[in-house]
Amino acid sequence: MLVKTKAIVISSLKYQEKSLIVKCFTLSDGLKSYFVQSAFSAKKSNQKIAYFQPLTLLEIEANHKNKGTLEHFKEIKLSTAYHTINTDIIKSTMVIFLSEILHHSIQEEEKNENLFLFLESALLWLDTHEETSNFHLILMLEVTKFLGFYPDTSEIEGQHFEMKDGFFTPFLGIGCLSEHETHLFKKLIGLKFDSNQKVFAGVERQILLKILLDYYTIHLDGFKKPKSLEVLKEVFA
Repeated sequence: MLVKTKAIVISSLKYQEKSLIVKCFTLSDGLKSYFVQSAFSAKKSNQKIAYFQPLTLLEIEANHKNKGTLEHFKEIKLSTAYHTINTDIIKSTMVIFLSEILHHSIQEEEKNENLFLFLESALLWLDTHEETSNFHLILMLEVTKFLGFYPDTSEIEGQHFEMKDGFFTPFLGIGCLSEHETHLFKKLIGLKFDSNQKVFAGVERQILLKILLDYYTIHLDGFKKPKSLEVLKEVFA
């Protein structure tokens, strides 16, 4: 079946000398994996390696056989060319980190149009704004809405956040965040991308990042902490 759709590159893995296996989150079909033959060959001008950098926004035409095997692109072009993400060290590190988060989070091969549209708009926001130091934290929290484990805020006045069941409570039980951690987490819940980015100190961002990674680990089977985590910490140190 020939499909035209927007797609976000989640990961790319070199296969043998010149080929790639590319995982994309598509608007039409959710997660799909593609085999790109001779991706490193100059002759394949329509399948340039630059297209397959983490979280690149593409428009693709592809043959989807939907048999659980690798699919093949027919045509590829950039949906939107980034202006700053690939040249700003903080943004590019964030994007590599977030692509790993999404790689370990989006498992279902099914359409999730709302998640796609959110990710697309978020990445375009990142590319066009300068104050972005909380972007990765806000995005990780917002993505939990689409994956089904966003915190229950109905009792948000509680001093502690219970990680396993995802709710706020006045009691400090096993699996709860401390009062200070919960305070930071509440501040994060109240943030939007356009909020004041200086609301957290660097050490507070590190605390929140650990909380979010632990939260993902608790709620997603097989979730792995990204290999780029240490690089991200270095960039924000």
